[in-house]
Amino acid sequence: MKYFQSIFVMVLFGFCSSETDDKPQFKIDCTFESFADFKSELTRIAAIKSEDDRELFLTELWDTLKNRNQIPFIFGDSIAFLYKGEANSVSWAGDFNGWDPTMDGYQGSKVGLSNIWIAEQKFPSDARLDYKIVVNNNWILDPANSFTQMSGFGPNSELRMPGWIYPQETILQAGATRGTLSDNITIVSNASNLNYSVQYKVYTPYGYDELINLPVIYVTDGHEYSDNAKGSMIIVLDNLIFSGLIDPVIAIFIDPRNPSNLSQNRRMDEYRANIKFANFVADELAPVIDSNYKTNTSADARAILGTSLGGWNSAYFGYARNDKFHLIGIHSPAFDETIIQNYNNSALMPLKIYMSTGVIYDTQNQARSMKIVMENKGYALLYKEVNEGHSWGNWRALIDEPLMYFFGKYKY
Repeated sequence: MKYFQSIFVMVLFGFCSSETDDKPQFKIDCTFESFADFKSELTRIAAIKSEDDRELFLTELWDTLKNRNQIPFIFGDSIAFLYKGEANSVSWAGDFNGWDPTMDGYQGSKVGLSNIWIAEQKFPSDARLDYKIVVNNNWILDPANSFTQMSGFGPNSELRMPGWIYPQETILQAGATRGTLSDNITIVSNASNLNYSVQYKVYTPYGYDELINLPVIYVTDGHEYSDNAKGSMIIVLDNLIFSGLIDPVIAIFIDPRNPSNLSQNRRMDEYRANIKFANFVADELAPVIDSNYKTNTSADARAILGTSLGGWNSAYFGYARNDKFHLIGIHSPAFDETIIQNYNNSALMPLKIYMSTGVIYDTQNQARSMKIVMENKGYALLYKEVNEGHSWGNWRALIDEPLMYFFGKYKY
């Protein structure tokens, strides 16, 4: 489902000395043959004493790098974070340092006499990481990097290593038939459960009128999973169904925000092993969906999917409400120790589980602990680790995997 996007990190412009002039010149046939070569050339330009000449050559180099999507500059596993501008301090914060710009190795230093700031790092060759630049304590997008990834708090700049594979399934295929996403629908939970209103949207696959007995996936943080700038799950569903990789499926996108006040997000309460939320979905929402749509009502055909606290919630559904949910989808789970011990101390439950995590300041410790428990118990588990952080850029590229694992027409 993913395609390998070749990224040529060798910049085709370099800094060279002219054979006919005492001043250094740019020549199109110059190349950077290594990371050290790039640094050497940048250092040489930054040492030019003439401010006019120095700025001329720096601008030429900078524009070349920017136009070739080479800022940050990448060669192999080596990275040069770069910023051009006057500042008292420059640092970088992102998935790679837990968003802590004070961590050693992420403070920029000025290059020679220039106004270019640099910080050097090494990352796995297939990493993809969100970041921002901190200039004089102001957090900004990288103005020289056109790649961004939307988060729950707005856009971040995106670092793409050469071996990272773009999730092509998040781009609608040419000619793909499309399902339908409803407007928000409101349900009022009863007093014994949540005792407030919840809104959700329903995705029905293309050709729904001719279909019957459809599996259903319930998605927490549904407003973000269904957002094309974040999860892109609607596009992924359309592509997988159109390609015949999964059976047609209904998706229920549950919004944790108060319908009357969208600034009030209730996920911190709902998704932390909350039996009232689990019972609301299993005993109130699911019966409404089964009554109003052409669903397969078997627990074997009903899935729950979530990320972070939503991943914890998915595992909790598997533990507390496996009478209704047998398909458990988990992205970057923010487990507490109790849910891990719940699985460790209980008998094998009738679950099929997908779990993924990033390994760069993500939830790998909790996920690995749960993985050991699940494998020792004998669960059907598909487990995935990626060189990414706690980001929608991570999760959106892994939505196809639980869908194919749960609903695929072929053995995954």
